[in-house]
Amino acid sequence: MKFLTVIIALFVIASCCDKKSCAISSGQSPDAAAESTAPALSVETSVIRINTTLQRWSAAQPWDKSPPKKRRALGALLSGNRVLTTAEMATDVTYIELENADSTRTLPAKVVAIDYEANLALLEPDNGDTEGFFKGLKPLTLGGPAKIGDEVDVWQLEDNGMPLVTQATIQSVDIVSSFAEGHYFLTYEAKGSMQSATSSFTLPVIRNGKLLGLLTSYSSKDQIIDVMAPEIIAAFLADTADNEYAGFPSLGIAISSTVDPNFRAWLKLSDDVGGLYVTRIRKNSAAEKAGIEKGDVIIKIDDQDIGRRGYYSDANYGRIFWSHLIRGTHKVGDTIKLTVLRKGEEKQITATLARPGKRLIASHTFDQAPRYLVKGGFIFQELTATYLKAFGTDWESKAPLNLLDVISSPEDYEEGRNKLVFLSATIPTPATTGYERLRNFIINQVNGQPIADIPSLIKAFQTPGPDGLHTIEFAHGPPKTIFLDATASDFVDSELLKRGIPALSRE
Repeated sequence: MKFLTVIIALFVIASCCDKKSCAISSGQSPDAAAESTAPALSVETSVIRINTTLQRWSAAQPWDKSPPKKRRALGALLSGNRVLTTAEMATDVTYIELENADSTRTLPAKVVAIDYEANLALLEPDNGDTEGFFKGLKPLTLGGPAKIGDEVDVWQLEDNGMPLVTQATIQSVDIVSSFAEGHYFLTYEAKGSMQSATSSFTLPVIRNGKLLGLLTSYSSKDQIIDVMAPEIIAAFLADTADNEYAGFPSLGIAISSTVDPNFRAWLKLSDDVGGLYVTRIRKNSAAEKAGIEKGDVIIKIDDQDIGRRGYYSDANYGRIFWSHLIRGTHKVGDTIKLTVLRKGEEKQITATLARPGKRLIASHTFDQAPRYLVKGGFIFQELTATYLKAFGTDWESKAPLNLLDVISSPEDYEEGRNKLVFLSATIPTPATTGYERLRNFIINQVNGQPIADIPSLIKAFQTPGPDGLHTIEFAHGPPKTIFLDATASDFVDSELLKRGIPALSRE
């Protein structure tokens, strides 16, 4: 908030084996391996260092970015000189660089495809001597599913090029959210004591000489390693093949369990039936288009019985949460069969899966500059989960209650809106005298025009009232309505541009 302070002042004045190369057998006999001219699979030949510089947009000052940060990780080299890493490494980046194991060669890179929800990204060289950089390296191939009890190797590299290989044992399989909150994907949970290493942000995990997945998190306290499952990676890579990445599908519903016996009795559910209660349906979603209604109870998906807490029996992994039947086994455009109970009557519904539609409140804004308008010292933005999370780790209790209500009940605010516009802060200026403490107010209308998003707000401010005043109406008060002098606000806008704000709006 340093910039705002300056503006105010101006207006007042005027992992576990020895540190050696741990080559993974390629499946050849010793004699055949010796005769082969291809390099053997190993940390040094099949892992690429990734260096990124990232800058995120400021929540308080949406025209500005936070200071740049550096990140390092390890990616898995795939065929075609492409490198697999996590979305967390490739999000909001201003520069990406590939580096070989012994740090003798570097190469600029770019993002081919990125999926924030699944936490996956695919990189490729941007330019430079690709032949020289990849000489002597050997790509990994993606392996098949693992099972509980299988041993895996987590590959690391230290700054001096020494490999670290940590052996771990898969203990369980679950549906986990790793980067973009609220998006869950199949994940292995392995037990292993990892050593500290410089490049440990994202790491390849190997099983039987093939890539099993990517490490997405590690708990040193519990020694639990989360590994993105190969099924998810395979679907991601298949989707990138045509260079038009679509992403993972969605049904577009919110659900609650049917554990409570009184609730079950009200829903007329027998003891031998599980089911998930549909509490909300997203606009233009696959569920809405298929005819699913709020209050339906989903008891089967593709003939898989759904339990009271939302789990089904997977042939490979046992009890798995129902979302894997949508996002782990299907792609956009696939159809699924649902059996629902509606007022006690069983119905069969076919839904065609699609990408989630645009939300009133974006769940994430990675790689997106926030839309805003500064008018006379008022700062208007479109509400996002990213803005609310800027209130800190306890944002769900620290953020303004009226804005949190939009997150929990978006359907109450959707009519007439594409996005929810709110007054995020007020710079004390001659135009905002008396309104200095106003912030976090939801905007309904400006100059009599309904506000659907920032572009409509910008347009509304172009036509003040006949008395030379802008009329701003809030969704809630007090105050319910405020007034902004058009001439004074135009003067303030010109002064703000002189004193540091690069642009008064972003559409």
